[in-house]
Amino acid sequence: MRPLQALWQIVTHVDRSKINAAQALRNTFGVVAPLIVGQWLGMPRGGLAMASGALNVSYSDGSDPYAKRAKRMLASTMWCSVAVLLGGLTAHSNVVSVAVATAWAFIAGMLVAVGTTAADVGVISTVVLVIYSAQPLSPWRALQAAGLALCGGLLQILLSVALWPVQRYEPERRALAKLYLELARIGTQQAEAASAPLGTKEILQAHDALSNLATDTSLAALRYRSLLSQGERIRLSLVTLARLLHRLTRENAFDPAIAVLDKYRENVAYLLRAIAESLSTGKEPGLEADRLVLGVALAQKLQPEPDAAAQTFSSAVLRDMKFQVDALGGQLRAAMELAKNATPQGQEAFEKHEALQPLWLRFTGRIATLRANLNFGSVVFRHAIRLTICIAVGDALGRVLHPYRAYWIPMTIVLVLKPEFAVTFSRGVLRIVGTLLGLSLATALFHFLPTHTATEIALIAVFMFLVRWIGPANYGVFGVAISALVVLLVAITGVGPKEVIQARAINTVVGGAFALLTYAAWPSWERNRLPELFGGLLAAYRKSFAAICQALLIPGAESIRERERTRQAGRTARSNLETSVQRLSAEPGITADQIAQVNAMLASSHRFAHAMMALEAGIPQTPNQAPRGEFREFAAAADRTLELLLAKILGNRVAERDFPDLRESYSRLASSGDPQLARYALTNVEADRMTNSLNTLREQVFAWMRQSR
Repeated sequence: MRPLQALWQIVTHVDRSKINAAQALRNTFGVVAPLIVGQWLGMPRGGLAMASGALNVSYSDGSDPYAKRAKRMLASTMWCSVAVLLGGLTAHSNVVSVAVATAWAFIAGMLVAVGTTAADVGVISTVVLVIYSAQPLSPWRALQAAGLALCGGLLQILLSVALWPVQRYEPERRALAKLYLELARIGTQQAEAASAPLGTKEILQAHDALSNLATDTSLAALRYRSLLSQGERIRLSLVTLARLLHRLTRENAFDPAIAVLDKYRENVAYLLRAIAESLSTGKEPGLEADRLVLGVALAQKLQPEPDAAAQTFSSAVLRDMKFQVDALGGQLRAAMELAKNATPQGQEAFEKHEALQPLWLRFTGRIATLRANLNFGSVVFRHAIRLTICIAVGDALGRVLHPYRAYWIPMTIVLVLKPEFAVTFSRGVLRIVGTLLGLSLATALFHFLPTHTATEIALIAVFMFLVRWIGPANYGVFGVAISALVVLLVAITGVGPKEVIQARAINTVVGGAFALLTYAAWPSWERNRLPELFGGLLAAYRKSFAAICQALLIPGAESIRERERTRQAGRTARSNLETSVQRLSAEPGITADQIAQVNAMLASSHRFAHAMMALEAGIPQTPNQAPRGEFREFAAAADRTLELLLAKILGNRVAERDFPDLRESYSRLASSGDPQLARYALTNVEADRMTNSLNTLREQVFAWMRQSR
């Protein structure tokens, strides 16, 4: 029943976050314009080649910043153009064609590790390769076809960066800005025990707005989910501080700590308003560093006297206040950093900083990620092997059954075979059914509508718009529209639609059935593997953290090879977990709330990974400085936290009281040493990020485990 439920979900579900009419319009124009020009110049095949290039590149279009979008689309253009060239040149030999397609399929399968966009580029370029490998071209004609495809892709890029600017994540930013404005108001409110918790409405609205990002694994989406998570923790700290202030005022209205805390809360409200304004305007927060320093200074004034720490009611309340203030300070620093990096300027600065790092230290390094996944422990690698074998067999089978339409079978395999079981099964059935419906629709259109080039181009525009508008959000619509679109594109060159329809129907059924049978022999359900994969990630991060700490605590004695090994293991574990989360979202019975909860945990783990890599990047700068004992204590507390989180995720009995006080260990670290020394300053900053991320992750893990029971 599960596969049938998944099929029904995909048929009926429309992911509104993937619907973008402006993007669909520009992609449609990019495909139709070359067809019109080709017909006008009397070169229909040339127009088709250029339109094909635009169609392929349209899948890498988006609504992110122009520079980043253009680079991605340019890379896609080059990939598809090379695929056209190789396909045309190798089509003269079946053996060479199958060998090249097999190697290309392996690369396409490995691109899943880099991200969904790269995976889509791999799929589309493989489709282009197998199509062109079925029609032998002379070297000059192959070069011409590749050049026309390149021109089509460049046209699509020009349309993307020049027209219809789109503000992506705008609803999410508005909802988060509203939440942080409400948090600023809560920051100066008095405690009201009889009233409902403040900010509940805004948090629910933010959760609803960010539910569209459940399957988005980009860094931008992770930042917004982290901002929501920090907002929830900030609200809890603010409410707790208000209650403690109420208790202290009731006991001693003249306690000097009351004025200090009032000033501290006003400062917190100022910072929260700055975060909200940054989210609303897209501009970096202003001179907020001074406010953060002020908050630290005020927090120090709340320290109770040592000799009176255990003697009075006020001293006990002050200890609780100090704990909450320290935690709130870490949460605010994390939220400020996230808000800054979520702005266009912050994203650009982050990418520049990443580019300055060695390839092996880049969190988003594609080469390092691919290298880390080249082993049988990687889900991506196993998918690449499976896709490679299927393409080799399917391409060879297609050439035996239909020498002139050999590409239908391997093309269907590429489009159906995915890393996830539920999506492969659901898309396989939808692909077959959608193709038959699309072919039937195309047949009806050719029968009832007047046969004219203008009519065909108009229909191509309609189906192209549906493919790029509704297609990304509903695969059933995509299957019908893309089938009719392909028939029309081929027919515009003069090939009889009846021949195309028959060949495609037979080979689509064969290719889809072959992909489904192959995957049925190797199924897996991600919900059962998620704790193991998350535990593997934490175990890998713990080993990597230990190797980094050894380099910091024992200068000159660290093993660079060990740090490299543990870092690669962390990348593999992270890639496996990210792809598993993507597959999990397609499984039947999984709710959006469950996906959001897992993604929030993943975002917290990413923040810890960033902090580790920043620490490691600072190791070569100061190799001879003596370590601090406080850092040794902090490292031990962080390691113990990771150990207990791992045990909890794997199902062992672990209570929250078993965890060390990581915030207290950080406070002792921050107050020790000379803050002017670069290494100590770096250690303080990254230890703060680690503290916040691990404390957040601890809360998320316990909530997740309670829900999983």
